[in-house]
Amino acid sequence: MKKSIVFFVGLLLAGSSLCFSQEKNRSTYEPGQRAQSVYMELLGPGISYSFNYDTRFQQSLNGLGGRAGISYYAIDGNSMVTIPIMVNYLLGKEGKYFEMGIGGTYAGFNSEESADDNEILFVDGSGVIGTMVFGYRKQPVDGGFLFRAGISPMFGKGNFIPYYGYIAFGYSF
Repeated sequence: MKKSIVFFVGLLLAGSSLCFSQEKNRSTYEPGQRAQSVYMELLGPGISYSFNYDTRFQQSLNGLGGRAGISYYAIDGNSMVTIPIMVNYLLGKEGKYFEMGIGGTYAGFNSEESADDNEILFVDGSGVIGTMVFGYRKQPVDGGFLFRAGISPMFGKGNFIPYYGYIAFGYSF
């Protein structure tokens, strides 16, 4: 009887260690997968708003990655399209990251007004501006609701806007 209890307890411990060893590593995805997300960003590199796709370049939740987005709006005969493209780096773990990135945003204007009215950051009403991001990103390890917020300095045509903010909501998978 005593030997069967010891055998049963030993079998139970061996089985539980096998179960724990099969638990998903929380810092990397399974082979063939990488952290990806889609989100809507207000302000930031998209200037007014943008819809974005973001991915890591390696099979991990943090580290080097990139993003691309697009936005379009038209008001009173004026229209603008923006296309932000950036590389970024996530520093942190367990779904809470400091995000920093650099890139450029193409902005094209079509206006009934003089092009001089749109030359704060752009030459001739359209062009590419430099953008950066520094902020917080909450991206769950197992996917789900994504939140981002921070500042996005912009520079172009001899001008620099250091405190242009952004906030984003989306889904990571």
